[in-house]
Amino acid sequence: MDWTLEVVIVPVSDLDRSIEFYRDKVGFDLDHHTVNEHMTVAQLTPRGSGCSIVIGNLPSQTEMAPGSLKGLQLVVADAATARQELIDRGVDASEVTVFDERDGGTFFGFADPDGNTWAVQQLKVRGDKPLIPKEYRDRFGA
Repeated sequence: MDWTLEVVIVPVSDLDRSIEFYRDKVGFDLDHHTVNEHMTVAQLTPRGSGCSIVIGNLPSQTEMAPGSLKGLQLVVADAATARQELIDRGVDASEVTVFDERDGGTFFGFADPDGNTWAVQQLKVRGDKPLIPKEYRDRFGA
Protein backbone atom coordinates (compact mmCIF):
# COMPACT_ATOMS: atom_id res chain seq x y z
CA MET A 1 0.00 0.00 0.00
CA ASP A 2 1.45 3.37 -1.04
CA TRP A 3 0.76 6.32 1.24
CA THR A 4 1.38 9.55 -0.63
CA LEU A 5 1.40 13.01 0.85
CA GLU A 6 -0.50 15.10 -1.67
CA VAL A 7 -1.82 18.19 0.16
CA VAL A 8 -0.48 20.44 2.92
CA ILE A 9 -2.72 23.11 4.44
CA VAL A 10 -0.91 26.46 4.70
CA PRO A 11 -2.56 28.97 7.05
CA VAL A 12 -2.78 32.45 5.52
CA SER A 13 -4.61 35.67 6.36
CA ASP A 14 -5.31 36.99 2.86
CA LEU A 15 -6.19 34.47 0.16
CA ASP A 16 -5.73 36.76 -2.85
CA ARG A 17 -2.35 38.04 -1.61
CA SER A 18 -1.24 34.46 -0.96
CA ILE A 19 -2.33 33.25 -4.40
CA GLU A 20 -0.37 36.11 -5.95
CA PHE A 21 2.70 35.28 -3.85
CA TYR A 22 2.76 31.53 -4.47
CA ARG A 23 1.70 31.72 -8.14
CA ASP A 24 3.43 34.88 -9.37
CA LYS A 25 6.47 35.11 -7.13
CA VAL A 26 7.29 31.53 -6.13
CA GLY A 27 6.05 30.01 -9.39
CA PHE A 28 3.56 27.40 -8.20
CA ASP A 29 0.79 26.40 -10.61
CA LEU A 30 -2.70 27.47 -9.55
CA ASP A 31 -4.67 24.23 -9.91
CA HIS A 32 -7.99 25.73 -8.89
CA HIS A 33 -9.55 28.64 -7.03
CA THR A 34 -13.02 27.77 -5.80
CA VAL A 35 -15.38 30.42 -4.47
CA ASN A 36 -18.96 29.59 -3.48
CA GLU A 37 -21.36 30.03 -0.57
CA HIS A 38 -19.53 27.33 1.44
CA MET A 39 -15.86 28.12 0.89
CA THR A 40 -13.08 30.06 -0.71
CA VAL A 41 -10.20 27.70 -1.41
CA ALA A 42 -7.18 27.61 -3.71
CA GLN A 43 -4.84 24.73 -4.47
CA LEU A 44 -1.37 25.41 -5.82
CA THR A 45 1.32 22.92 -6.81
CA PRO A 46 5.07 23.43 -7.18
CA ARG A 47 6.13 22.40 -10.68
CA GLY A 48 7.26 18.79 -10.65
CA SER A 49 5.70 18.05 -7.28
CA GLY A 50 3.14 15.43 -6.34
CA CYS A 51 2.17 17.48 -3.28
CA SER A 52 0.12 20.68 -3.38
CA ILE A 53 -0.62 23.39 -0.87
CA VAL A 54 -4.19 24.44 -0.08
CA ILE A 55 -5.12 27.85 1.28
CA GLY A 56 -8.55 29.19 2.13
CA ASN A 57 -11.24 29.52 4.76
CA LEU A 58 -12.40 25.96 5.51
CA PRO A 59 -12.25 25.00 9.21
CA SER A 60 -9.14 22.86 8.67
CA GLN A 61 -7.47 25.93 7.18
CA THR A 62 -8.46 28.39 9.89
CA GLU A 63 -7.55 26.27 12.92
CA MET A 64 -3.88 27.23 12.55
CA ALA A 65 -2.80 30.84 12.92
CA PRO A 66 -1.59 32.49 9.71
CA GLY A 67 2.20 32.21 9.57
CA SER A 68 2.40 29.32 12.04
CA LEU A 69 3.65 26.69 9.58
CA LYS A 70 7.43 26.49 9.74
CA GLY A 71 9.99 24.55 7.76
CA LEU A 72 8.09 23.22 4.76
CA GLN A 73 10.72 21.92 2.38
CA LEU A 74 11.05 22.16 -1.37
CA VAL A 75 13.74 20.43 -3.43
CA VAL A 76 15.45 21.87 -6.52
CA ALA A 77 18.28 20.70 -8.77
CA ASP A 78 20.20 24.01 -8.45
CA ALA A 79 19.84 26.12 -5.31
CA ALA A 80 21.67 29.19 -6.65
CA THR A 81 19.51 29.34 -9.78
CA ALA A 82 16.29 28.74 -7.83
CA ARG A 83 17.21 31.44 -5.31
CA GLN A 84 17.94 33.91 -8.09
CA GLU A 85 14.59 33.18 -9.74
CA LEU A 86 12.83 33.99 -6.47
CA ILE A 87 14.84 37.16 -5.92
CA ASP A 88 14.12 38.27 -9.51
CA ARG A 89 10.38 37.85 -8.76
CA GLY A 90 10.62 39.91 -5.55
CA VAL A 91 10.92 37.18 -2.91
CA ASP A 92 13.29 37.85 -0.01
CA ALA A 93 15.38 34.65 0.07
CA SER A 94 18.22 33.87 2.45
CA GLU A 95 21.74 33.20 1.27
CA VAL A 96 22.59 29.72 0.00
CA THR A 97 24.31 27.74 2.75
CA VAL A 98 26.33 24.57 2.23
CA PHE A 99 26.10 22.39 5.34
CA ASP A 100 27.62 19.36 3.63
CA GLU A 101 29.39 19.10 0.27
CA ARG A 102 27.46 15.95 -0.63
CA ASP A 103 24.30 16.26 -2.69
CA GLY A 104 21.47 17.32 -0.38
CA GLY A 105 23.62 19.45 1.92
CA THR A 106 22.88 22.84 0.33
CA PHE A 107 19.93 25.00 1.44
CA PHE A 108 18.34 28.44 1.44
CA GLY A 109 15.01 29.67 2.71
CA PHE A 110 12.19 32.16 2.34
CA ALA A 111 8.90 33.11 4.00
CA ASP A 112 5.48 33.96 2.62
CA PRO A 113 3.77 37.27 3.48
CA ASP A 114 2.25 35.75 6.66
CA GLY A 115 5.55 34.30 7.90
CA ASN A 116 5.10 30.63 6.95
CA THR A 117 8.66 29.48 6.27
CA TRP A 118 10.13 27.31 3.56
CA ALA A 119 13.49 25.58 3.25
CA VAL A 120 14.81 24.86 -0.23
CA GLN A 121 17.21 21.93 -0.51
CA GLN A 122 19.46 21.29 -3.48
CA LEU A 123 19.47 17.75 -4.81
CA LYS A 124 21.33 17.81 -8.13
CA VAL A 125 19.98 14.35 -8.94
CA ARG A 126 16.51 15.90 -9.44
CA GLY A 127 17.81 17.52 -12.62
CA ASP A 128 18.37 14.12 -14.23
CA LYS A 129 15.84 12.04 -12.30
CA PRO A 130 12.76 14.04 -11.32
CA LEU A 131 10.35 12.33 -8.93
CA ILE A 132 7.48 12.80 -11.38
CA PRO A 133 8.53 12.43 -15.04
CA LYS A 134 7.46 15.37 -17.19
CA GLU A 135 5.12 13.22 -19.29
CA TYR A 136 2.98 12.53 -16.16
CA ARG A 137 2.61 16.11 -14.97
CA ASP A 138 -0.59 17.14 -16.71
CA ARG A 139 -2.95 15.79 -14.04
CA PHE A 140 -5.06 18.95 -14.16
CA GLY A 141 -5.20 19.10 -17.94
CA ALA A 142 -2.61 21.87 -18.23
